[in-house]
Amino acid sequence: MAPAPYPRTMADDLIVNGRVTVPASELTWSFSPSGGPGGQHANKASTRVSLEFDIEHSRALSGADRARLLSKLGPTIRVVADDERSQQRNRSTARRRLAARLRDALQPETKRRPTRPSRGSVNRRLDAKRRQKQRKQDRGRVRPTDW
Repeated sequence: MAPAPYPRTMADDLIVNGRVTVPASELTWSFSPSGGPGGQHANKASTRVSLEFDIEHSRALSGADRARLLSKLGPTIRVVADDERSQQRNRSTARRRLAARLRDALQPETKRRPTRPSRGSVNRRLDAKRRQKQRKQDRGRVRPTDW
């Protein structure tokens, strides 16, 4: 896996949210030719970007954040971008996708508060049952006296 061809700076760190920032040194980039049509450009240029982050061995995560990410995403997370013809635009797309997936996984789940069905929903359910019962009764046998 080839390192990024430019010197890394603090701007290359991936800001996930206010608490978590992944250093650029923990991101692994790889590049390959993008599939599909495109003529000579597609056959020569390595515009497909793959970005990988090792959650299990990251020093940027606290214990609780690491546990939450491991349970939701597994030990490593990998995003791929080959939407654009430019490697630079695919890099930024991959960074945005990785940050979004990490941000979503770090979001604490809200606990469900059990509620009772409303009076209206109970009445709608019972009315539907009555209509279905009547519909089935109407399908009964036709007696000669009913003619």
